[in-house]
Amino acid sequence: MRILLVEDEPELARWLGKTLARHAGFVVEWAHDGQLADRRLATENFDAVVLDLGLPGIDGRSVIARMRERDDRTPVLVLTARDSLAERVGSLLDGADDFLPKPFMLEELQARLQALVRRSRGLQHPRLACGPLTYDVATQRFSVHGETLALSPREHAVLRALIQKSGEPLSKQQILERVFADDADVNCEAVEVYVHRLRKKLVGKGVQIVTLRGLGYCLEPE
Repeated sequence: MRILLVEDEPELARWLGKTLARHAGFVVEWAHDGQLADRRLATENFDAVVLDLGLPGIDGRSVIARMRERDDRTPVLVLTARDSLAERVGSLLDGADDFLPKPFMLEELQARLQALVRRSRGLQHPRLACGPLTYDVATQRFSVHGETLALSPREHAVLRALIQKSGEPLSKQQILERVFADDADVNCEAVEVYVHRLRKKLVGKGVQIVTLRGLGYCLEPE
């Protein structure tokens, strides 16, 4: 999942980003103020937003209001030290989807994020499919004709990005940004390696990864 973390405390932001990436496999991108967050949310797609309220520039509640005004339905989890009933109710009325006061347990933040994304997308699209290949959003498992497809974590992440855009090309750079934004040891050549491995595992499965010259990789039924 690609998460936008909007937090003006650099140490907390770095710790959260690294920890969520390591323990949950999230790709966490950071915006340090409300104006930057608003610009990114207007032009980029994220699976969820973790948002502090006390931000420089535009405050958190204004960020939420602007998102909802342009019909951006990305789920928002408010993360703040302002733990009052009025603050919680006000944030939810502004369009937030959940509220977690500081200090918090990382396991709870992770579980709440997964639940938000599952509710926002999983209930509408419980399974993504391309030919006989399916991806269960709730269990985060790939299967072919009912049999689980064994994948390494990085192979899983690349295939998930491809099936989310099934029928549309993704360039190597787009895969890097969506899947490995916080992983410095992965480059375009590494993406080629993972695609090569996935192709071998998909042989005879009724689905294939094709290369569209100048555009990237595309997941298609055979």
